[in-house]
Amino acid sequence: MKQHSRLVFFFTLVFSFAATVSAQTDKVDDYVKAEMQRQKISGISIAVLKEGKILKAEGYGLANVELDVPAKSETVYKIGSVSKQLIAAGILILMQDGKLGLDDKISKFLEGTPDTWKEITVRHLLTHTSGIIREAPGFDPFKIQNDADVIKTAYSLPLRFAPGENWEYCNVGYFILAEIINRVSGKSWETFLNERIFAPLGMTATRTTTTKEIVPGRAAGYEWNKGKLQNAVEFLALRPSGAFLSTVLDLARWDAALYSEQILKSSTRELMWTPVKLNSGSSHPYGFGWELDAVNGHKRANHGGSLPGFRAMLSRYMDDKLTVIVLTNGDNANPGAIALGIAENYIPGLIPQRKVAKVDSKIFDAYVGQYQHPQVVFTITREGEKLLLQQGTNPEKLDLLPESDGNFFTNQNRRLTYSFVKDEQGQIAYLVIQLEGKETGRARKIK
Repeated sequence: MKQHSRLVFFFTLVFSFAATVSAQTDKVDDYVKAEMQRQKISGISIAVLKEGKILKAEGYGLANVELDVPAKSETVYKIGSVSKQLIAAGILILMQDGKLGLDDKISKFLEGTPDTWKEITVRHLLTHTSGIIREAPGFDPFKIQNDADVIKTAYSLPLRFAPGENWEYCNVGYFILAEIINRVSGKSWETFLNERIFAPLGMTATRTTTTKEIVPGRAAGYEWNKGKLQNAVEFLALRPSGAFLSTVLDLARWDAALYSEQILKSSTRELMWTPVKLNSGSSHPYGFGWELDAVNGHKRANHGGSLPGFRAMLSRYMDDKLTVIVLTNGDNANPGAIALGIAENYIPGLIPQRKVAKVDSKIFDAYVGQYQHPQVVFTITREGEKLLLQQGTNPEKLDLLPESDGNFFTNQNRRLTYSFVKDEQGQIAYLVIQLEGKETGRARKIK
């Protein structure tokens, strides 16, 4: 009888767990489909992993609209700058092999570098702290060129700041890192990464971008423009800073490898996820090809990527050991927001829950206008009982939901709040944006 009771209890637990996973899966499916419709995305593939093991891998919508080909977990997308962590891993493998040091000067590997570059190290390139301009002036996306030739076109330009003095995103740095892999390994960087990472991990769908070669399962890229879907432009150039095509299943294999020492030692992985220290002693939340932050106290290492017609995100919640991968074929997609929304279903309390307060909509009139942020103009409008937020030229208008008379949020990103601040005369002067209670931007009212 006791044995029977234990079996009943066991199967009750199993069925209860299965029902929970099923309900969770349904919520994720519903969420992704809703975001696809809202963001005008043709196709998405996602993978969710726990400690490197796949919980969910799925495709939604169309990989190719013209041919009516569905998106699958095997669909191949351009992953843009998600590639940076793979280029960085190539450098770290060479470091583990004893063939280079992170603090080696890059002039050791490149000939003819200007005197202004003499203090730039491999570490500076990995962490975007070299001071080199973001894009080489000789780069042409519609022209196939040798990486070394593109790099040399940046030689004559002044540095943006002294090496290590600041952080500023730099694609040229990853061109140089790829060239260093060429020269140190004696092989092309594409061959080296395939031999040392992709082939050992079974990442058979991962390869460099190409317009001519046949790539089974390749997604087409799209953009939503003036109310209709269009084919995105196709870059001919192969950029080491955004080099690869891949699938969520291949990137899941890469994620699983980051829990083992198959590719990188644990000490090397820790280096990769350590915020860079600037000359001042302060740090910036970027490692070696990874952005580092926290969501409501949950540590995260992640990176997005974009090329015309494609947007990608790989997010690892470090302490929760949860990874979410989102690949899309929509130029206007926000895969970072989608990945966060998916993660919320697996990490309780990840995103703040907010309640809509009852306020008199008459107060909305004072908030209507345009607000100049250093990077973008926010436009606030009122439509009946609703207050709406539009960012830059993005045609989408988001509902601003009140938490109080002057504080608002959107359902699209509950981490952010928007507060309207008055000047000494009692007039609305600023729109203040906060991320989890910390001010991240302030936009001045201009009309």
